[in-house]
Amino acid sequence: MTKPTQEFQQLQHQFAAAIRDPAQTAPAGVNAARMAVYQELFFNNVQNFVNSAFPVLQSLYPAAQWQQKLRRFFANSQLESPYFLDIAAGFFQWFSTEALTATDPAFAIELAHYEWLELYLATSTTAESTPCCAEITADTPLQFSALALLLCYQYPVMQISSEFQPTKAEGPYYLLMYRNLEDEVKFVSLNQLSASAMQILANSAGLTLRSVVSGLQQLMPDAVATELMAGVAELFSGFARKGVIRAFQAD
Repeated sequence: MTKPTQEFQQLQHQFAAAIRDPAQTAPAGVNAARMAVYQELFFNNVQNFVNSAFPVLQSLYPAAQWQQKLRRFFANSQLESPYFLDIAAGFFQWFSTEALTATDPAFAIELAHYEWLELYLATSTTAESTPCCAEITADTPLQFSALALLLCYQYPVMQISSEFQPTKAEGPYYLLMYRNLEDEVKFVSLNQLSASAMQILANSAGLTLRSVVSGLQQLMPDAVATELMAGVAELFSGFARKGVIRAFQAD
């Protein structure tokens, strides 16, 4: 690498560092007013993207405190992409590794995770290649939708708002988040039994209703087999109509 090339790269790095953090020294000869325009333009773009991705989380902080967080994120993160999704993913990764302070809600990381997954599902380009399941019998091979996620939180993240902020972790709260047939992201609260049944299927594509119930009976040996079969059949039929449970197709 030639000396002029090295000097140019150093200039680029210094310029980028000054854009990320106005406290850094700008390259010699760069007009301060013009530098300020670049700094504000880049930061505002990042701020707008993050605010759009995490609206509930943003609403829980005073404006000045939230902006300070975004300033630290922009200065210290390793963003390499200008795309909206990549910036949102970068913010969640940074936020989830930051130590919470007394001014942060205890549920902040779980809420950020939930909001990030909402965005991820809404924008996923994953194609659902398996057909809907018109009817579920005891021996119909089934599989979990590629556009569905089983989640477990210690706080009721789906209910949190500026008006409702729980102070104690009283979970587990089981959730199913999915993109429906109209490409809308929805969520459903699950109890432990329904979450376990869905998780068994999610872990092993191609299982039948009978085999899922068999797996549940190992977890709940005192359950009545016929009642368990009827309950899971009703649960799976309802989620099949939503497109969450689909007919299995081998690759």
